[in-house]
Amino acid sequence: MIKIPDRVGKVPTLFIASVLIPTAIAALYYGLSADLYISESSFVVRSPEKSDASGLGALIKSGGSGVGNEGYATQEYILSRDALRTLNRDGLVTRAYGNDSISMLNRFDPWRPGVSRDRLFNYYKKKVEVAYDAGSSITTLKVRAFAPKDAHEINRRLLAQAETLVNQLNQRARTDVIGYASKELEEAKAVSRQAALALSAYRNQEGVVDPEQQATVQLQMISKLQDEMIATKTQLVQLRAFTPQNPQIPILQTRVRELSREIDQQVGLVAGNQKSLAATAAEYQRLQLESQLADKVLAAAITSLQDARNEARRKRAYVERIVEPNIPDYPSEPRRMRAILGVFAVGMIVWAVLSMLVSGIKEHKD
Repeated sequence: MIKIPDRVGKVPTLFIASVLIPTAIAALYYGLSADLYISESSFVVRSPEKSDASGLGALIKSGGSGVGNEGYATQEYILSRDALRTLNRDGLVTRAYGNDSISMLNRFDPWRPGVSRDRLFNYYKKKVEVAYDAGSSITTLKVRAFAPKDAHEINRRLLAQAETLVNQLNQRARTDVIGYASKELEEAKAVSRQAALALSAYRNQEGVVDPEQQATVQLQMISKLQDEMIATKTQLVQLRAFTPQNPQIPILQTRVRELSREIDQQVGLVAGNQKSLAATAAEYQRLQLESQLADKVLAAAITSLQDARNEARRKRAYVERIVEPNIPDYPSEPRRMRAILGVFAVGMIVWAVLSMLVSGIKEHKD
């Protein structure tokens, strides 16, 4: 009978500890782990204002699309506590990840009673993945769940919440832009109204409509009176020279005096005292200039409001779905064989390194 040496058939303890035990634990863990289903969707935030350069980005953003700020905002929102709170308003998340049909190894918080918001949020972030591609502005959303319908429903709701967020950002931006322009318009209206009232009150107080035009009329009248007085004086000189006893001479002399007095009076209305047209013209021009400037500011404010409305319409962003959330047919995770083989390969490397170290130590002692 052939006797088998003691060393044959014996497995080194180091190999057992570094390879077999970790591989067995991994096989047991992944064997008992629940299947994970992945629902995937893709969307892009579009805007008719912008366009991209080339490639897929140009195709996706044709006609102007892809607002980077809104894209990053939706990514941050989906992975936020606010999104989780809205998503779990009817207990969808806690039911999907915490029901008794899920393995204890994967179930949400199986050892602690009650639901902790922080623990649920940390668990939620491990099951939801958002990837934003800045080049094409495409956002890819992946949701992992232990049932196909749960993964699909969570993905669908998150897309709807992202659309709501973008609409809220649109409304807020529109309200801010138009509100600011409307406020400027109201202020311009008030200033224009005050300037018009001040000009009207000054006209009523001084009894003038337009000092410059009235002064022009007065000067024309003075010019006519002066012409008439010159003609009268000329006639008076002729009568005195040829017919000194002419009875028309006293009449003409009286006429000259009346014309001279009338001319002085009209000149006094134009200039020469505090109530003259020249004195009121300076204040009138100031008030008129303020009124004209206020009207121009009002016109500019009206134009700005219209431009703000047009700008708000042009900057309106919206979510366009490229790939709708799918209902997975088979579990994508965990990849059991890959994981177990990975643990086995790492164990073999660890065992080889430790074996070399142990051999080196033994040789050193010898």
